[in-house]
Amino acid sequence: MIHRSWLKMGVVMTGVFGLALGMVDVSGAAPASHAANGKPIIIGAVIDETSTMKPFDQPALEAAEIWAKKVNSKGGVLGRPIEFKVYNTESQATLAKSGAEKAIAAGAQILWVTCDATFAAPAVEVGLSHHLLTISPCTSTNLMGPEKFGPAGKLAFTFGNEPSTTGAVIARLLIQKGWKTATVVTDHLLTYFVDVCGNFTADFEKLGGKIVSQLSYTTGDHTVSQVASKAASSGAAATVLCTTTTATLPTFVTSVRTLGNTKPIVGPWAIDGGFWEPSTPKISTNLWVATYASVFGDDPNPTVRSLFHQMKAEGETPLTGGFVLGPSALEGIITAIEREKGSLTGEKLATAVVHFRDVATLSGPVTFSDEYHAVVSRRERIVEITHDKGRYVESLSPGKYGLVLHT
Repeated sequence: MIHRSWLKMGVVMTGVFGLALGMVDVSGAAPASHAANGKPIIIGAVIDETSTMKPFDQPALEAAEIWAKKVNSKGGVLGRPIEFKVYNTESQATLAKSGAEKAIAAGAQILWVTCDATFAAPAVEVGLSHHLLTISPCTSTNLMGPEKFGPAGKLAFTFGNEPSTTGAVIARLLIQKGWKTATVVTDHLLTYFVDVCGNFTADFEKLGGKIVSQLSYTTGDHTVSQVASKAASSGAAATVLCTTTTATLPTFVTSVRTLGNTKPIVGPWAIDGGFWEPSTPKISTNLWVATYASVFGDDPNPTVRSLFHQMKAEGETPLTGGFVLGPSALEGIITAIEREKGSLTGEKLATAVVHFRDVATLSGPVTFSDEYHAVVSRRERIVEITHDKGRYVESLSPGKYGLVLHT
């Protein structure tokens, strides 16, 4: 059988630019405004450009860099341009730590880290020890904060959704589609996968659904085919799969379909994009993803659509909806700086961010609290893959079982 290589994730992915208060010029024409000429605001980006986390880290950063250029061309942040300095971690702890140290030595006033709290931890710890606001654009657990890093973690945040949000969205999707029984398959590679599937399980049962079986594997343990066989024969109306786009994902989907199971396979944004799918239309069908934006040219946000089509024309098509989190994270940083009247002191910026309540970003309203340093209650895009083709279906909220933070 022929699979599209998951290494296509290495294709350069650029991002989007969106302002909270209006539409954006995506024509590529230079805006008629004054460029920023103050002292740069340096963001040290300590991310994976070549290894495991590249598919998540690089598109978000490239999107943010495009966004920063447009901000700079319109006067910057209170007259100061944004400047990224990038250090490649290769998803290695020693390089994450040294990269963060190099970034700070080079003048970084804010740290931008990889999209997984475990891989990011060495860099995060350096940032926190220097009292810097430390941001991940798309870590999708609450570990980017005090939950993992203790009191010092009050300076750390992620603009990815908290797993309870995604779990609740997927649970609602299954119930409204009439898929009232599910087999849950969890890849133990990342905490995120465990948390999403755990939250899905709890919310699905609260909504009246029934879990037929709980299955698991860890990417690289060579058990995915056996697990797929069990999932295919479980009799459940749908399979909920929490994993990512490594080579095991097309193996799992191919195995399930080859065994005659054509029922829905549903997952979070970590399986988004369609680029990893087997090329056989009968296999790559009835796949459902909860994600941040549609990368199939039909996102409901006209700004995202316009930018998507522009990037496609330039040969820089983003492969997953997570690319919008780069501009969203940068927009959050800018909002915090403006609220603190230009201060770059980590404690002051963190105080501004922790008080975000429905702050508008390209990826939707962003809310944080002292307890939750990941985004809660944000709606997610539902994308369906049918015969190897993706389409936007709807935007779905987490509903009554999603977290609601009160002021």
